[in-house]
Amino acid sequence: MATLFETITKDIGDAMKRKDVESLGTLRMLKAAMMNKEVEKGRALDETEAQAVVTSLVKQRRDSIEQFRAGNRPELADKEQSEIAILERYQPPSADPAVILRAIEDAMSETGATTPKDMGKVMAAAKAKLAGMTVDGKALSEAVKNRLSGQ
Repeated sequence: MATLFETITKDIGDAMKRKDVESLGTLRMLKAAMMNKEVEKGRALDETEAQAVVTSLVKQRRDSIEQFRAGNRPELADKEQSEIAILERYQPPSADPAVILRAIEDAMSETGATTPKDMGKVMAAAKAKLAGMTVDGKALSEAVKNRLSGQ
């Protein structure tokens, strides 16, 4: 099975053949970010680290969308949104809300957490249970906060 990096490299070639300028630019940016991370670490990335690069880029795009919308720049927000759509192809499937809730419940019982002060312990345990799935950190944080505050 091809690594994520190999898949992206192949998809860059395919985008060039199709003359898909939008995908090509996004994929080149993704490959460059992965290569920069490899240089930073001084070794090839494993699959988990490569997925973290993709997740980081998606998060950056979402933050940019908020800023562009606040600055009344919908055309730039739309461009970022289309990049997110391309990047999300390289992420594992999103975790189902029921799975997230079950992970939070399990994390709470494992850590003995009952109050919002225990949020850090619950977040760490829940993230460990959801490893390998795409989970929005903000949404997970809100769900943990709501659950610990009794909502």
